[in-house]
Amino acid sequence: MNHATDLSPAETGDSYRMGFTVGAHSARHMRRVLRVLLASWGHGGLAHAAELALTELVANVVRHVPGRDCSVLIRCRRAGVRVEVSDGCSAPPRVTRGGAELAEDGRGLLLVEAVTDRWGTTPLPTGKTVWFECDA
Repeated sequence: MNHATDLSPAETGDSYRMGFTVGAHSARHMRRVLRVLLASWGHGGLAHAAELALTELVANVVRHVPGRDCSVLIRCRRAGVRVEVSDGCSAPPRVTRGGAELAEDGRGLLLVEAVTDRWGTTPLPTGKTVWFECDA
């Protein structure tokens, strides 16, 4: 049983990490955890943008990462929140720009770019981390 939505600030401190294999409905549960953490840290106003961006990053894991294993780190910052999604696939995320309006994929990261203050990717020895930050 997952009691993540019953976490108190004392239990989470200024960060929360979870690792698992994601599926089609995983983003819904992660959004709930993110919303609770943001509220407990006094950053509830960031929930909409951060939840949308997290959903896109999790969807990318579901679509593109063999095995669908990932970890999510949610870190409270004085100025807002940083969310990191790490997986075992070394291929960098693809962003579709320009004349590819009818492309089937690649537009989710444009959405992340639009609703967050910063985002990026960090290569790891065994995969990558895609992260974003939302400022209060």
